[in-house]
Amino acid sequence: MGGIGVAFPQDSIAAAMNPAGMGLIGDRLDVGITLFKPDRNSKIVGNGGGADGTYGGNDTKDFLIPEFGINKQIDDQYSIGLSVYANGGMNTDYYGGIPLFTTTGASSGVDLKQIFFVPTITWKPVPKHTLGLSVNLAYQSFEAKGLQNFTGASTTSSPNNVTNNDHDNSYGAGIKLGWIGELNEYLTIGATYHSKTYMTEFDKYKGLFAEKGDFDIPAHYAIGIALKPLPDFVLAMDYQRIEYSDVRSVNNPLLPNLSSSKLGNSDGAGFGWDDVNIIKVGVSYDWSPNLTIRAGYNHSSQPIPNSETFFNILAPGVVQDHATLGITYDVSEKSEISFAYMHAFKNSVNGSGSISSAYGGGETNLEMKQNSLGLAYAYKF
Repeated sequence: MGGIGVAFPQDSIAAAMNPAGMGLIGDRLDVGITLFKPDRNSKIVGNGGGADGTYGGNDTKDFLIPEFGINKQIDDQYSIGLSVYANGGMNTDYYGGIPLFTTTGASSGVDLKQIFFVPTITWKPVPKHTLGLSVNLAYQSFEAKGLQNFTGASTTSSPNNVTNNDHDNSYGAGIKLGWIGELNEYLTIGATYHSKTYMTEFDKYKGLFAEKGDFDIPAHYAIGIALKPLPDFVLAMDYQRIEYSDVRSVNNPLLPNLSSSKLGNSDGAGFGWDDVNIIKVGVSYDWSPNLTIRAGYNHSSQPIPNSETFFNILAPGVVQDHATLGITYDVSEKSEISFAYMHAFKNSVNGSGSISSAYGGGETNLEMKQNSLGLAYAYKF
């Protein structure tokens, strides 16, 4: 359904969008896996250092992303649950390297994995209104390789902690708050706030990320509405905002920071990502007592400005529009199986003033599209 979920929870992964949703799904267990396939490419043009060319970051092509959830309704007012889900595929792998990043011919790229363990409690102070509270426990793993051209003493505050240090781990926590109000049989609304998740530093990469390896997970908030004009049909819409501007390693611009400060410092160069606004629209239709079909669309603003494309060769997250389809089939009274497909349409951002004259000038153009296919099983107890 395009990723909606603020006002229309459907399974025990609901705390990923709104913890209050766990109070409306009953007793159930969910387990799933998604095959995620991003296609990321970069092109350098007009470079005085001879780096012009098209580079494919797809040496690692496929990613499996797991999810798990369990929820128990304690009584009419309280529920407890646990949602476990991951972000994967935040990876680039340029076989042979990017010439402006390395002169060794070895592969260039990054690999970032995130997994969230989210215990949740919900409370209904009055009927039809549900409050939710989650603790957002997070684990991150990160590796960078093929960035030898950024290891000079004049470029980074820690030359030995920029690249090729294998994976490093980071741990942290935040909170999530949510509310869902069932105003009548036709209309439900919801709201949620997820604080910044404060993470320990990536010590092995304290010479790459600003604030000595800091890589917190940004705060976000969302509101949603679900309309049910017919007993078997739901139309839902969410608005979400992600605050990348509060994480320096993500938000700090590349230029002039790359020349005015060293990588790893508080004002060291970052990826220059802007805050993102996201609109999601989804529909759900009960085709029969055993079959539900769903579809959705998701549009986000562009996080990567034209001036920030050079460093984002490593993280070319330029897609903005996603279409989704899914079905759930009730195998029995207590179990169901679901399938989901997502396509993120090809999008590109062309650089403007993106490569410093110290690296030969010119521009970096980024392009990405994505596909994913998910399978999940649920048991209601």
